[in-house]
Amino acid sequence: MSTAQSFLFFLVVMGVVATMLRLVSRSTPTVPYPVLLAAGGIVIGLVPGVGLPPVSADLILLAFVPGLVFEASLSLDLPELWRRIVPVALLATVGVFLTVIVIGGLAHMGLGLDWASAVVLGSIVATTDPIAVVNLLRQVGAPPGLKAILEGESLFNDGTGVAVFAAVIGTIATGHPSPPDAVLRFLFVTGAGAGIGIVAGAAAVALLRLVREAELEIMITLVTAYGSYLAADVVHASGVVSVVAAGMVVARFASRTGRLKGTQLIGFWNLLAFLLNAMLFLMVGVALPTTRLISVAGAALGAYLIMFAARALPVYTLLGISDFRGSTIPWSWRHMTFWGGMRGALSVALALSVATLPGVNPTVSVLAYGMVVMSLLVQGGLLLPIAELLKLRQPSAVTPPASSHPAQP
Repeated sequence: MSTAQSFLFFLVVMGVVATMLRLVSRSTPTVPYPVLLAAGGIVIGLVPGVGLPPVSADLILLAFVPGLVFEASLSLDLPELWRRIVPVALLATVGVFLTVIVIGGLAHMGLGLDWASAVVLGSIVATTDPIAVVNLLRQVGAPPGLKAILEGESLFNDGTGVAVFAAVIGTIATGHPSPPDAVLRFLFVTGAGAGIGIVAGAAAVALLRLVREAELEIMITLVTAYGSYLAADVVHASGVVSVVAAGMVVARFASRTGRLKGTQLIGFWNLLAFLLNAMLFLMVGVALPTTRLISVAGAALGAYLIMFAARALPVYTLLGISDFRGSTIPWSWRHMTFWGGMRGALSVALALSVATLPGVNPTVSVLAYGMVVMSLLVQGGLLLPIAELLKLRQPSAVTPPASSHPAQP
């Protein structure tokens, strides 16, 4: 087959597998769909003689991330997020820094990585990706406050985590890593990204006020999502922060006017997010560097345990600061926030981008990939039992309506 035919064959195979696994997930609700996709991708990647196109960091960052982040921004429950803004803000900022420091320090001492590589590893896996967690919590009728904390943390720490990663890589590239330089780079990356996103979102809102056609609304938001990412990326700012800011501006407009509620636009973005997630999690599994990972299996397991343990510090410390008495953030919520700190495709993209980077141990990329896959399979595979243990599952709820959510504490 020609290159074009091979690529089309790849898409067809991915679509067929994603459809079959979706049917399996409906009959096996104990395992979230993204976990099945990742496992299915690993199985496909292990089949001998199957030649599949390589998965690159640019493909994930440019083709998948803007669409997924923008859709997540549009679907946020803004009033509930605002009520939980303190814990979300702490987890998405201070929590990211704590995670990088703790993982970096433990990886340096426990895995023997040099300081630069250890900090890079920490910055790669500092962002959480609770897509599977949020989907499951919606199915079991978990409290909206818990969903707001998980969704808000994931959305905002994607931006701060990538900004920290860019700052760390930038200081290493200079040959003279220094905390002050990293801080300045972080401020530029986040500030410029947020500014570009706000401008792009405001322009989109202005255009949305003028049009009443679903096709034009879809086109405007598509250009906003991918255009804001590209504009920030070109000036070396954070594309993720830019998309988050743009999406929040559009979501605010939507919540005030009701223009987007129940429209074809929301249906389009829901479908696009489903397709992107299905393809992405499959590709994450397919691209698993199995041979190299087996050679460092012990170190990868140790790295995963370090990442899992490091999650406890920001979650219990920062949520404790937000609600010392446990009246608005119950302990069951804190435990689920800790368990639900899975890593996903964004961490995979960052791992792939440092595979051949000078100054970074090449093992870091493989370790990070292994940490992501293990978090999906282990934490994702046990999500439902943990939710039942914490009494976050409503026995009569399968796909509960919005009005059936338990009352917030």
